[in-house]
Amino acid sequence: MYNEIEKQAIDVLFNATIKLDSEVSKDKITLEFPPNHDMGDIASTVTFQLAPILKKSPAMIAEDIVEVIEVPKIFTKIESKGPYVNFFIDYNIFAEGLLNSINSDYGQLSKIDEKIVLEHTSANPNGPLHIGHIRNSIIGDSIRRLLLSSGRQVETQYYVNDMGRQLAMVVYGIKELGLQIEDQGQSKIDHNIGLIYLKVNQELEKDPSIDEGVTNLIKEYEQGTNEELNQLFHDTIDKCLTGFKQTLKRMNVYHDKYVWEGDFIRNGDVDKYVDEMVEIGYARMEDVLRLKLGDYQIKNDLVLRRADGTSLYSTRDIAYHMYKCDQGDIVLDILGSDHKLAFKQVKAALTILEKIEEDSDDVSVLFYEFITLVDGSMSSRTGNFISVDDLIDESVKRANIEIKSRRQDLSEDEISEIAEIIGVGAIRYYISRLSPEKHIKFKWDEALNFEKGCASIQYAHARASKLLQNAIDQGINLDQLSFEDNWQPNQFEINLVRTLSKFPKLISESAEIRRIHPIANYCQELASDFNRFYKENKVVGSEFESSRLILVEKAKITLHNALDILGVTAPERM
Repeated sequence: MYNEIEKQAIDVLFNATIKLDSEVSKDKITLEFPPNHDMGDIASTVTFQLAPILKKSPAMIAEDIVEVIEVPKIFTKIESKGPYVNFFIDYNIFAEGLLNSINSDYGQLSKIDEKIVLEHTSANPNGPLHIGHIRNSIIGDSIRRLLLSSGRQVETQYYVNDMGRQLAMVVYGIKELGLQIEDQGQSKIDHNIGLIYLKVNQELEKDPSIDEGVTNLIKEYEQGTNEELNQLFHDTIDKCLTGFKQTLKRMNVYHDKYVWEGDFIRNGDVDKYVDEMVEIGYARMEDVLRLKLGDYQIKNDLVLRRADGTSLYSTRDIAYHMYKCDQGDIVLDILGSDHKLAFKQVKAALTILEKIEEDSDDVSVLFYEFITLVDGSMSSRTGNFISVDDLIDESVKRANIEIKSRRQDLSEDEISEIAEIIGVGAIRYYISRLSPEKHIKFKWDEALNFEKGCASIQYAHARASKLLQNAIDQGINLDQLSFEDNWQPNQFEINLVRTLSKFPKLISESAEIRRIHPIANYCQELASDFNRFYKENKVVGSEFESSRLILVEKAKITLHNALDILGVTAPERM
């Protein structure tokens, strides 16, 4: 229904440009939502495109457009305001049509012939996921959900760093120091591995010769000839990944594929691509083999091989990106802002290897800033970090206490179930609600705010569910609801319908810019509009009972689908 409104508005503007002898292509006419309702329901700045042609100011052109426009029936009026042409929807006509168009998959857009390979999380398997990883996981999983809703095909990948020094230190601790994973006394296996990593670092401070032993272990594993060592590496990683998957599942985060870094050594891809760059002339042997990137405005050389001939993470990352380019149309990485140089270097290497064009967006990245703790930085080497498991436990614990203070009628099992939903939702929403370019200082009083945080949005969904259930309990058949002939939406109903109508367009726009925070902000807006509608309007037993129950049902569907994009569960009760 909203698409039809957009189409009519664009047709109106297009016809107006013809009348002004300054035709603009329809696909160049864009619409946006005004910042407040007094400025209309949708607006256009096509006047800026016409200004160079008509040699007039955009504000004057807006007035000219409004003078020649024929107002379609779906709009009450069309006005100019500065450079804007503002359209006001007739909600007596629009509301019923929109609400009839909302079904269970509202927000799922038409298929787009584009496959995106999305890599996120990819934490080193040397200990539990910590708060430093969680923004990567939440952004990555939410972007996956958003892109799927926008009609794209998405494959999520986790890049397993099985050849890094951190993991080799864990294996060294097991092999040479007799530190067994199962003997570390933690409840989760990845936490046990983290303790081994910590203990090896402590031993390294006492005995620096351990460093050479770890280096030799890396070389031997890279050669791949010692089957017993290979198995030890693989078993250790598998155990750590088991712990990761348990944590991620609790956070509603899933990956389609786990790709092992070492595979690109074993199959010869790393050597093949390095040799190609040598032949092309960009890679030169100095103290080590270096990739010269001055032609790409990158001062820092990229080391491709160490003096002893072994590869580096960056070299293997080039091979991995070559692989990803073959798996889909678009490669998208989720990375911390400290990886900006490394990504530029890898992208330059892909250009040298003629996999992508120099300015191509076929390989892109979403950078994010980090979550700040009160006590400063985190380090798994020193054990100074908060694990994601601990963060979730604390969130659920606080939610449990809050629910008990509000709902004495619930059993312990019911409280625990709701607390898990609220606790996990609070973390996911709190991190999703800000643009990735902004730092986050995690504050419990904000994350678990039942008036403004995610819990308030979940509560709006639970309130809608309860209202619909009350209607059923009173014998109302929701499947047979219809609009009353004399229903004319009041201002609170109009505000809610207007917000519901934004959802599909918002998904399309957010997917284009690869950002999830607009969806989070929309959830808060929708919940607020629903709560105001609920407060100001009697539903069951009112003159417009049927129309309002339809509105409640459609608001519930949209809240559910919007929260699902964020990976947040929409509870039926709270």
